[in-house]
Amino acid sequence: MHFLLVGPGALGCLLSSLVTKGLAATGDRLTLLDHDGERAEYLTERGIVYQEGASCKTVPVTATSDPQHLGPVDVVLLCVKSYDVAASLAFCRPLLTATTLVVFLQNGIGHLSMQGHLGEATAAFGTTTEGATLLGRGHVRHAGNGVTSLGFLHAPDDHSAQLLEKTRAVFAAGGLQVHTAGNVLARLWAKLFINVGINALTATLACKNGELLTLPGIDVRMRAAVDEAMRIARAEGIEVMDDPYRATRIVCSKTAENVSSMLQDVRNKRRTEIDAINGAIVVRGSNYRIKTPENSLLCRQVQEIEAGYLKP
Repeated sequence: MHFLLVGPGALGCLLSSLVTKGLAATGDRLTLLDHDGERAEYLTERGIVYQEGASCKTVPVTATSDPQHLGPVDVVLLCVKSYDVAASLAFCRPLLTATTLVVFLQNGIGHLSMQGHLGEATAAFGTTTEGATLLGRGHVRHAGNGVTSLGFLHAPDDHSAQLLEKTRAVFAAGGLQVHTAGNVLARLWAKLFINVGINALTATLACKNGELLTLPGIDVRMRAAVDEAMRIARAEGIEVMDDPYRATRIVCSKTAENVSSMLQDVRNKRRTEIDAINGAIVVRGSNYRIKTPENSLLCRQVQEIEAGYLKP
């Protein structure tokens, strides 16, 4: 089998390292696809530096910036930011056939509407609570272990189901705690609730995840943001699992020293995924005439920060 990972950012580098481990001695292979040709050459020459605690190791990888030079691809692991999904699918469109499985691994829920960009390929979706911090080009720190869920929104054909099961097995062999889930949509929303409650707050307050539990008044804002998201989910008929606010606080505690992906983006003066996370709640709230004042405020605050460094 041929796995293709698109997007060597924090999650992409983490998964590349673990998938490479999972594929060892199997005869299957992984290729990285990057729009940046110079970075693709760098990764091929230098490999990915995988850091866990004080331990570092270099994982050899093969990267390319030209999808035309790749042979048939069985599974595409799409690890780009939510706002880059459409462009990335267009970039690797020559590789997407009726026998290809594309696994979406984005934050938020904006990518759920992108299945029309796949051609004849089949879509699967994943969500993970693994922590990853990009320390430099091709240098990722595994910032915390989590759980990964993979699944389909609709009943798949046998071929696609087999490809997803092989993906799960490779992830597991690489060291991930992973399972296939029949209710992956509910799990995507469960992850969204946590992102809604953590990411924008850390980005606007410039704090680590754990500090959200100690800063005065922030628990009220966190609960308000999560509660608004829960109301939207129920309006859409989504199964709300467990207690999303409690789950958000637990993640803050378990990842107390972690820097959220949105704060990493702000610190590196990159575009954030605010539109796919809190923004998605605001848009859906408008559709259902449900007020979302806290998520609207968080969107404005993050957008104001972005406006200070992003070119118009």
